[in-house]
Amino acid sequence: MKRVALLGGLILIGGLSMTAAGLQRGEGRGQGRGDGRGRGPQGPNVAQIEKVRDDLYEITGGGGNSAAFITTNGVVLVDTKLAGWGQAIMDKIRTVTDKPVVEIINTHTHGDHTGSNEYWHPSIEIVAHANTKANMEKMDAFKGDKAAYLPKHTFTDRMDIGSGKELIELYYFGRAHTNGDAWVLFKNDRVLHAGDAFAGMGAPIIDANNGGSAVDYGRTLENAYKGIKGVDSIITGHANKLMTMADLKTFADYNNDFVEWVKKEIKDGKTSDQAVMEYKVPERFAARGVTASTTGLFGGIKGNIETAYKELKK
Repeated sequence: MKRVALLGGLILIGGLSMTAAGLQRGEGRGQGRGDGRGRGPQGPNVAQIEKVRDDLYEITGGGGNSAAFITTNGVVLVDTKLAGWGQAIMDKIRTVTDKPVVEIINTHTHGDHTGSNEYWHPSIEIVAHANTKANMEKMDAFKGDKAAYLPKHTFTDRMDIGSGKELIELYYFGRAHTNGDAWVLFKNDRVLHAGDAFAGMGAPIIDANNGGSAVDYGRTLENAYKGIKGVDSIITGHANKLMTMADLKTFADYNNDFVEWVKKEIKDGKTSDQAVMEYKVPERFAARGVTASTTGLFGGIKGNIETAYKELKK
């Protein structure tokens, strides 16, 4: 499998020769403030920061959960939240370090994880899976001169960033939330950032338009559970608490069980609408915190059932 060491190499060429202030594009310009939109002046966007390890922090609010990893050369940031949240992220990073952000990792394409890429100087390295870059290229937010904030380096199965105690391992195990979900392991800290492939213990969020798959979801999670070793804690895409590998295994089992249930519904001649009316989270998974709303992003469990039907009936 291909491994590429970036931090300490490529990023030093362009990014680290600049001052910390220069790297934080837009800092101090009021980025992250509302424009009112007829409701009067809006206050600044405010994120929250929580220490995960001495050199690793989780930043919540404004979209997906971000991670800030403090290295010798600067901060590696995982996911940049919604557009306009760059200053809010920097405000929180500044409470724990004066080092600049020197590299960004996007776990997948969605705007609540890539929306503030443009806050930082375009010379900063941005890394993502190859499929994620292809998906981002279709987004209006990265057209024209904004293409400067697309990933500059991509991987297909594995990539290493940094070395020693600052080693970050990137993994790809297949389609789930999208077709480009990156798993980010902070090796020495034994902490995994799962992005929205494991957003929490609710119904999985499946974006079929960006390559997500209901049928592959559980298998992908199972592959991640088996393929990533040495993890004590997981930063999920949206949950408000850290998860464990045992939680990931539960979620993988749930998704695999869900696909088998849909197969049975199809075999019994049920329509997707009938299946939606009948679905209930099995008690063995509900007892471990799995929930499934019929509403939500991409239609909640209703959307999942419809996506699974489409995939299985091809």
